[in-house]
Amino acid sequence: MIQQAFDQLGLSARETLLYQTLLQLGPASIRDIADKSGINRGSAYESLKQLQAKGVVSYFPKGKRRFFSAENPAILLKLAEEKRNNLDKAIDSLKHSIIPNLHQLQPDYHQTNVRYYEGDEGIEWVLRDILNVVSEQPESEQGKQYCVFSSKPIRPFLYRPFPNFTKQRIKLGIKVNVIAIGDGGEDAELSERKWIRTEGAVDASYIAIYPPKCAIISLASDNFPSAVVLESKDIAMAQQIIFNTLWGLL
Repeated sequence: MIQQAFDQLGLSARETLLYQTLLQLGPASIRDIADKSGINRGSAYESLKQLQAKGVVSYFPKGKRRFFSAENPAILLKLAEEKRNNLDKAIDSLKHSIIPNLHQLQPDYHQTNVRYYEGDEGIEWVLRDILNVVSEQPESEQGKQYCVFSSKPIRPFLYRPFPNFTKQRIKLGIKVNVIAIGDGGEDAELSERKWIRTEGAVDASYIAIYPPKCAIISLASDNFPSAVVLESKDIAMAQQIIFNTLWGLL
């Protein structure tokens, strides 16, 4: 647990050991530090120079020798706060400057990005992507929402890797309109459902439309789930028009 905290501060296991050794010894020579820590002098000296550069260790000459001393442990909290402030600045810069500028480097034509996912792990990624993308939508009169075509056979496998999906969706205030193909389907908060009645068996399928993406999930042999995610504003909007038109007719 201690080393995990030091890792976040950019201190290696060796540097952590040397800092703790110095706290125990007080001002000490490189020889005493090496003997106490069990680290050879050359490696200990190089690590102590790194600790000095990070402001955790200081040194002073005493005769012909150099003595090192650990700074007060409160310095660690100061380092953590500095890193947090720098990270906050980096996040702000990414949001408002860097990422918008990087988007401008992309070509003007609409490129379709296609990704393929398999198994429960892949389906969970897709479900989380839906929540992430929709939660970043700008507020509208309808609120944050997406729409889905869903058939009964897919449902037992869809949320198996992410059983709390619906709770997470509701917590994020995300609405969903569902056109259920065949029977079944349960109502849930922030959810509206309409049905297309069919006769006979229905293949397992799930199509989520969450511009600029569409996700298509199906079952292969032995009920092995797979998904294709298309990232294209044009395709997503065309699918949205189809969904909205059919929704209005049901």
